[in-house]
Parts: sequence; structure tokens; C-alpha cells
Amino acid sequence: MGFGSKDEWCGSAVKYSMFLSNFIIFIGGIVLVVISVYTLYDKSFIKELLGTNLFTGAVYVLIVTGILLSFLSFLGCAGAVKEVKCMLLTYFIILFIIFVVMLVGGILCYVFRQRVQTTMQQEMLRTIRFYGEDRSITRAWDDLQEGLHCCGVTTYDDWRQYKTDGIIPSSCCKEINGKRQPCDKNFQASLQIYTSGCLNVTTAFMKDNATTVGTVGIAVSLFLIFGLIFSCALFMMIV
Repeated sequence: MGFGSKDEWCGSAVKYSMFLSNFIIFIGGIVLVVISVYTLYDKSFIKELLGTNLFTGAVYVLIVTGILLSFLSFLGCAGAVKEVKCMLLTYFIILFIIFVVMLVGGILCYVFRQRVQTTMQQEMLRTIRFYGEDRSITRAWDDLQEGLHCCGVTTYDDWRQYKTDGIIPSSCCKEINGKRQPCDKNFQASLQIYTSGCLNVTTAFMKDNATTVGTVGIAVSLFLIFGLIFSCALFMMIV
């Protein structure tokens, strides 16, 4: 196995280009996994209050493909060093499949941005009635309100309108100097509780995350094109 004499210089250039592209692919896969995991980490409200599995499904797809990319980059480098056509062909096929999957996953994140507000509003209005009765929903609302400093769906009055007991959760209460303010019946809204509704705050939060993950996914998938081109070129040059 090896290059023909007249193609030796060109083959070396393609080989080193493939090394470089695989290094970028490796870094891109790691970055994609880190950003995707951070997006889902400790955010129980995403699953309970989102109203759709489109976003979480797309993120999980990108996490898996990001991990595969990190390992696949080593296969590409090994195939280039050893000049084994079988390894390069395997690398090309797997990389092409990952390219398609990552591109679709990135596009799904952008599709999700367009429908997030409607689906989330419907799910929030449905789940608010089960606060205090369902443990996962209760935790999701508490995490959401404490983490994003909001209360209710569009206003804190939603807790009075949709809950039979009309009690505003303690997670709506502000923390001042590390001390949780009381949310009793005589509270002063502007001073003691978060007055912003969670729908707009959460919609903006989710759109930002979807944009970030989708952009990284599409950007990394575009870098895969270089890996496909160089592996194909190297495959054709090996005699």
C-alpha cells in the first residue's frame, strides 16, 4: 500500500489536511457534547413544562453523535497513517451518516424555536393545576421560578386563578440578602415576589439555548464535509 511516486507530495498534503480536519472534528465533537449536556443539566422544567420532546430529542441526538465523532476522528487518523483503504472507507461511511444526523438535529433545534411558546404555554397551564400534588411537576415549577426569577405563566395571579387553594408557591418569593421573603396574603408584589410571568422568560431562555445548540450542531456538521472530502481523496490516491 502507498502512493504512486508522482502523487507522493500531493498524497502527503492530503494526509496532513486530513489530520487537521480530524483534529477540528474532535474538538467540535467535544464542544458539542459539553454545550448540549449543559443545556439539559439540572433543568427538570424542560421535560415537565416544555410540552414537546422535539428539543430534548434533538439535543440527545447531538450528544450521541458528538461522542461518536470524538472516537471516529481517531479512526480517520489511523486510516491516514496506515494508508488502509478499508479503514478509510469505513470512516467515510460512518462520517457521512453522522453528518446527516447532526445536520437534521441542528435543523430540528431551529424548528423547535418556532413552536416553543405555544406548546409551552399549553403545558404550563395544564401542569399548574397539579402543583403540590405531583412531585416532578412541583419540582419543575420550583426550579423554573427560582432559577429564572419568575412566577406563574403570564403573571403571579395565575396561581390564584388556576389553583383551587390560591396559594402562591414559596419559589415565587424573592431572596434578599440570602433570606426568603414571605409570600403571605398581605405581600407587596413588587418587593417580595417575582412579578414577571415565566412564559416569556422561559421562551427567551429556551430559544437562546436552541439557537446555541443548533448553531454548534450545524457548524460542526459542515466541518465534517472536509473530513469526507479528504478521506475520499486519500482513498483514491492509495494504490
